[in-house]
Amino acid sequence: MNDVIVVGGGLAGLFNAILLNRAGLRVTVIEKKTYPMHRVCGEYISNEVIPFLHKFDIDLEELNVARINRLEVTAVSGAKLSQKLDLGGFGLSRFTFDNLLYNKALLEGVNIMTATRAEDIRFVDDHFEVNIPGDILIAPLVIGSFGKRSNLDQKLKRPFFYKRSPYLAVKFHVRMDFPDDLIQLNNYKDGYCGVSKTDGDRYCMCYMAHRDDLRKYGTLEALEKNVIRKNPYLDDIFTNADFLLDKPEVINEISFEKKSPVEDHILMSGDTAGMIAPLCGNGMTMAIHSAKILSEKIIRHYHPGKFTNSARLNLEADYTQSWNSRFAQRLWVGRQLQRLFGNNNTTALTLNILKGLPAVSRFLISQTHGKPFS
Repeated sequence: MNDVIVVGGGLAGLFNAILLNRAGLRVTVIEKKTYPMHRVCGEYISNEVIPFLHKFDIDLEELNVARINRLEVTAVSGAKLSQKLDLGGFGLSRFTFDNLLYNKALLEGVNIMTATRAEDIRFVDDHFEVNIPGDILIAPLVIGSFGKRSNLDQKLKRPFFYKRSPYLAVKFHVRMDFPDDLIQLNNYKDGYCGVSKTDGDRYCMCYMAHRDDLRKYGTLEALEKNVIRKNPYLDDIFTNADFLLDKPEVINEISFEKKSPVEDHILMSGDTAGMIAPLCGNGMTMAIHSAKILSEKIIRHYHPGKFTNSARLNLEADYTQSWNSRFAQRLWVGRQLQRLFGNNNTTALTLNILKGLPAVSRFLISQTHGKPFS
């Protein structure tokens, strides 16, 4: 018997598992892949997480992270906005970070089932039944941290799943001549591409594009040639970079629609609860912070053997309120900023206006970052 089953072993899932295990709860994590693994992600983390990471004895210097304190936003026209990042962040690959947390969780006694897919989650008679191949796991609580989009979203009939999204995302790791302290957001028709250094000598290049453009040109290579490389900064990278992965990581139907942090009594965490526009580059940060908040709420409200329906409803309401107060505005700002970009003409115009209004630029950037937490 578990106290908590965590479905999905990404950043949110693993941080939840470690924190709850430290509080004395019996936790099982179900992860469909095996570690280490690549994930579609911009791999930029705001410095707001650093005080929290100290609790886990995570030494960023040992991980050889890239320290990032400058932002550039570019357009197909060649227009460029340069801005110092007041809070700043660091680059760390999911391949490294997730694997680090996985091994830390194992050492601390968390039960982790890898290469295991959660096929269904049902709430029955005040407990959950989680179907995996050949077995059913039971627990009073389930945390959903299964990412941006999953077959489980469909089974749960989550509203966002039925609003078709036109976006796909593609991630590469490359080696190239590029400043270590810079994150660059390069815009083009219907999308943008983030570029920044991660740990070691790798750079992450993660782009978002419209599925209609992929259909029009047929392949990722043709899409890149006819749309993405129209931005001269990206064309230079594609021409000169050394691409390290055998094939890029790809995910389809990325949705920025509102999601609920609680669905059929499942407590959602990370991208499963809500996804910030990639243009704002802070999904990893929000996943970590959401895990902290959720774990604190579970520890406050859940008492093994004495978990009443009233306590469950109080937990759900408390978490929902805290999640919305912490992240709803941030997600809204992200959606509004995204609308300023994606059209070649309006992107260039927006950048030229913001170049003349540095205080406005700094304010908008600050709205995509949070405050340090521990």
